[in-house]
Amino acid sequence: MPASAQGLCEFIDASPSPFHVCATAAQRLRDAGFTELAETDGWPATAGKFFTVRAGSLVAWNAEGTDPAAPFRVVGGHTDSPNLRVKQHPDRVVAGWQVVALQPYGGAWLNSWLDRDLGISGRLSVRDGNRIEHRLIRIDDPILRVPQLAIHLSEDRKGVSPDPQRHVNAVWGLGERPGSFLRFVAERAGADEGDVLGFDLMTHDLTPSAITGAEGEFVSAPRLDNQATCYAGLEAVLAAGAGTHVPVLALFDHEEVGSTSDHGAQSELLPTVLERIVLAAGGTREDFLRRAAGSMVASGDMAHATHPNYPDRHEPGHLIEVNAGPVLKVQPNLRYATDGRTAAAFALACDHAGVPLQRYEHRADLPCGSTIGPMTSARTGIPTVDVGAAQLAMHSAREFMGARDVAAYSAALRGFLSPA
Repeated sequence: MPASAQGLCEFIDASPSPFHVCATAAQRLRDAGFTELAETDGWPATAGKFFTVRAGSLVAWNAEGTDPAAPFRVVGGHTDSPNLRVKQHPDRVVAGWQVVALQPYGGAWLNSWLDRDLGISGRLSVRDGNRIEHRLIRIDDPILRVPQLAIHLSEDRKGVSPDPQRHVNAVWGLGERPGSFLRFVAERAGADEGDVLGFDLMTHDLTPSAITGAEGEFVSAPRLDNQATCYAGLEAVLAAGAGTHVPVLALFDHEEVGSTSDHGAQSELLPTVLERIVLAAGGTREDFLRRAAGSMVASGDMAHATHPNYPDRHEPGHLIEVNAGPVLKVQPNLRYATDGRTAAAFALACDHAGVPLQRYEHRADLPCGSTIGPMTSARTGIPTVDVGAAQLAMHSAREFMGARDVAAYSAALRGFLSPA
């Protein structure tokens, strides 16, 4: 089905952690006839529709009906979002409160996480005899809350800026002795606390995603950065048929903290998968390098809409609106990977898809964030364009975008994956 605002809301609500993003996307791919491949197995020589998952990252591709020498068109995104994560020794008692020790992940806008009902999600690594089983965990009960300080107790009655060490721990009970939070989570996963050998646990806001606005023109949701790209890219690769290029979807974990991991965008995950696609079909290293040279990547991440309350924080002459089409992101100091070649390719894709294109540049006197684009381009040697959809409240616990932009963004990515 085509991408939609409602589809995005359902995707986000099903995916509170990077591991759940991969599980949600994997199920959608299986339903569409894709087969999962383990990296430790030999890959089939026959062209087909496949995907592979490494922890919180996923790569999918459709080589059915394409020329064996066809180059790749890749849509990249990231599965992680800023949040509060559980420390290894989480149990505390403070002034009679049972507290779970948390710490920020990525550039979380900490004030936005205060006074919210929070659940827990992520992954437990559990002993199962002589092996280790990795179990997804999701608790949607309102068990945690990080309470704001009363305005009467602040020094200037203007609130406080939370200290990430002292002020973002969550209350979850009362008592003189700390309960074992890990035991509580393990029991929900059907495991004994003593069998939990490792964990990756994080909080998520329990308020469901919603289509809002007087005429349903907005999406209000957590994790739009960057699950909006995960969803739009997934629908694009599912809709992209056989053509002159092999369409690929690459969703990476850890973008919000620099991508330096075994499955982040700075890893060998994407180039390894692309080379194995070529080798499994009987090609050589030379064939892979030739196909890579003709390939292109669209690094998808969300873009800053011009804020109505802070228009002065944006570059004059570069008004970015919601519900006005995808955003091409350019930064001359290479915080974005776009150059003239790749900008032209994405502009042509938008033209063929029948959607408008907006062009974004960051103020020169403000530090500019970055994406997986520059590192992916450098790692693979493949020309890359940075694109996105416009939003407000980036890195807040709850973010905001245009409802019509969901379909337009996905249509542009589909056009990029299947160039005429």
